[in-house]
This record gives sequence, C-alpha cells and structure tokens, in this order.
Amino acid sequence: MKAKTTKKTIVKAKAPVKAKVAAKAKTPGKAPAKAKTTKTTKTNSKKKVTFTYRADKGCSVFLAGNFNKWNGTAKEMTDKNNTGIYTAVVTLDPGSYEYKYVIDGTWCADPECADWIQNDHGTLNSVKHVSA
Repeated sequence: MKAKTTKKTIVKAKAPVKAKVAAKAKTPGKAPAKAKTTKTTKTNSKKKVTFTYRADKGCSVFLAGNFNKWNGTAKEMTDKNNTGIYTAVVTLDPGSYEYKYVIDGTWCADPECADWIQNDHGTLNSVKHVSA
C-alpha cells in the first residue's frame, strides 16, 4: 500500500491582515473581554494666518472671504496699538482663499497682496495661499 502525501499551498497576502481576537473568559459565566482596537487620529494641518490692513485710526475694519462665506461682519479686525494697523488671525486648512477687507462698509481688495482674481461682480478679490 502506498502512503498518501498531501501538498500544502502557501498564499501570501499582499497587505497585512488585521483580525480582532477576543480574550477567553477565565471565570465561567462571564463574557469574554472585547478586543482592543486602535484609533488613528488625523493630524491637524490647519495653520494660523494673520491678515493685516493699514487704515485710518478709528475705522471699522472687517475681514471677509470664502473661508467665512463672505460675511462682511463676521471677523472684526483690531488695532491693538491704535496705530492704524488692523490685524485678524484666522485658522485655515492648506489651500487658496479669496478675501476682501470691509472698511467702514466699503469692500476693498488688499493693496499689499499681489495675487488677485476677478470675481462675479467685476471687481477683484485678493488671494491668500496657505501652504501645508
């Protein structure tokens, strides 16, 4: 009689296989402990961006852009030293953003920004690029 041989085929996975393994209960009647899972946290890539505008002291200056749905009163800029230099800090994801300043109710492009784009109203919006 001839001995029977079996051949085993090994298949390698292209990616590691993750499996949850439940621990066995050591005490009868208790449910097995749940397997621990790891949680991956996305790193925060947002950047704090400072916008600056020079205007007369005592002006009402706001920052509006596609990052705040063009709300002309959402982000008030402040002149902390009463010098006519207004600033506002906005936290933004990397990308390009269009914006304008609203000075005493008048919408103005940033005169110190060299990157402008024409908008649907036939005027110009300033463009701020936030790097990753």
